[in-house]
Amino acid sequence: MSPMHRRLGLLIALAVTLLSLAGLPGPPPAHAADTLLSQGRPVTVSSTENPFAGANAVDGDPGTRWSSAFADPQWIQVDLGAAAKISEVTLNWEAAYAKAFQVQVSADARTWSTVHETTAGAGGSQRLSVSGTGRYVRVYGTQRATQYGYSLWEFQVYGTKDSGGDQDPAPGERLLSYGRTGAASSSQNDGHCWECTPARAFDRDPASRWATSPTNGWTDPGWISVDLGATAQISKVVLQWDAASAKAFQIQVSPDNTNWTPIYSTTTGTGFKQTLTMSGTGRYVRVYGTQRATQYGYSLWEFQVYGTGGAPITPPPLPPDPANPPRIVWQDEFNTPAGTKPDPAKWSADPGTGPNNELEYYTNHDNASMDGAGHLVLEARKQATPGTSCPTDPLTGSGTCQYTSARMNTGNKFEFTYGKVEARIKVPKGNGLWPAFWMMGADFLDGRPWPYNGEVDIMEVLGKDVKTSYSTVHAPAYNGGGGIGAPYKLPGDVDYSDDFHVWAAHWDSKGIVYSLDGRTVLTLDKAQIEQTRGPWIFDHPFYLILNLAVGGDWPGPTDASTPFPAKMLVDYVRVYQ
Repeated sequence: MSPMHRRLGLLIALAVTLLSLAGLPGPPPAHAADTLLSQGRPVTVSSTENPFAGANAVDGDPGTRWSSAFADPQWIQVDLGAAAKISEVTLNWEAAYAKAFQVQVSADARTWSTVHETTAGAGGSQRLSVSGTGRYVRVYGTQRATQYGYSLWEFQVYGTKDSGGDQDPAPGERLLSYGRTGAASSSQNDGHCWECTPARAFDRDPASRWATSPTNGWTDPGWISVDLGATAQISKVVLQWDAASAKAFQIQVSPDNTNWTPIYSTTTGTGFKQTLTMSGTGRYVRVYGTQRATQYGYSLWEFQVYGTGGAPITPPPLPPDPANPPRIVWQDEFNTPAGTKPDPAKWSADPGTGPNNELEYYTNHDNASMDGAGHLVLEARKQATPGTSCPTDPLTGSGTCQYTSARMNTGNKFEFTYGKVEARIKVPKGNGLWPAFWMMGADFLDGRPWPYNGEVDIMEVLGKDVKTSYSTVHAPAYNGGGGIGAPYKLPGDVDYSDDFHVWAAHWDSKGIVYSLDGRTVLTLDKAQIEQTRGPWIFDHPFYLILNLAVGGDWPGPTDASTPFPAKMLVDYVRVYQ
């Protein structure tokens, strides 16, 4: 070796040593000749230790990392944008590495195949030769090597894009079916599915749908078609199925709405969201179902056709994501004198009885006021309201509402789409109490019924178990007891009624990330929910709600031990965009 080469080798060794001493990873190992597919792609994770987000593992920066919660199992998943043949996965672990983990691939982020598995992971930089095909790749950790979580400086996937699968938009490709005229074999219009006409599948509203009629319509075949207005070159069709989906169906095109040519066919339809790439030419496009997946008919929340040509109608623009960093756009600090009522420019009282078989009567701000110490107080009282009707109170046997409380919202005063929404709250303790901080879709005020408007619960705590908090979303395809969410607890043997805590929802076009006191507790990924549970309906304006319920189906009734008056204290509510 020449002196120059020896000096260069010493410099490289020194650089690696300095990186190691700095706590940063060394140079990544050499990789296969295939393309790096994962860099900058969307990432979903089981949990995040702030501020070490999942995207840090695919940003190409060896000095940033993803880190998980301190529990098993945990996972990180990358969406490659299209099906790919995977040849290599490179993992550059931080000190918190996996002793046992799997590398898995999937076509739909639901069904996974394992392409690498170990129970003797050594951490450091691992270059894994694998063989598999999928759009989604994840590292699934089942045993941590330390007391901490899992942490990756880099998660790199190499391979070659497949010709099929769910493709990203092609250059020049646009939505051709929005607002166009549709037709169908039949349509439903009753109390179970009101005005479920073909037009509902082309309105880019994921909370409205087309369905075949239950009167002689739950048969095979069944179909829905769209007139694109002019001849078009079709490149992609996106179907968001209701539970009444097709197991076997074709995508067909026609120049005249009479003679049809199949350009896609399957007998193993998966339901939920399907993004299908294809090539065909026609003015008319239809989904032609030949075998139903259920005893019911066929139903689509969305039927979107992409390509070039046609006579497209430009849809309304999608809402912009929050700025980075976001700025505060609305707040209430509740700093007015004791006894002051909520600011009428910001809040409206929502008087009346509650849903869910609750036992209280919400007053016109009689139970909401400032305490003079910077807090809003929502107070539940044992106080009968003559002339009202509630479910029978188990303590008194009366059908007159035996409790009063407070419910207030920002509807028609402040409504917004996307942002960081947070409140600092101290909840009360006691059987039957049910404090909540949540959001409702603003179209509820225009008469659209729940759950088609959407509901986002940021905080719910039951007074009978103040060690557990819940965050949940509700939509037509998942609501009530089937809503999507999770319970979570404070570290240690601590309950939420002991002190104030900050509940927040970070909401954007990709989904919602819930946090408690700055710690991520739940991540809801829009793409994954669309592919596993049903349409995501939360990309439109919502308003804020605070309330303290008494009784109801979920929290159960009060009893002799429930303290009254019970107080829910709110230090502030803030919205950033």
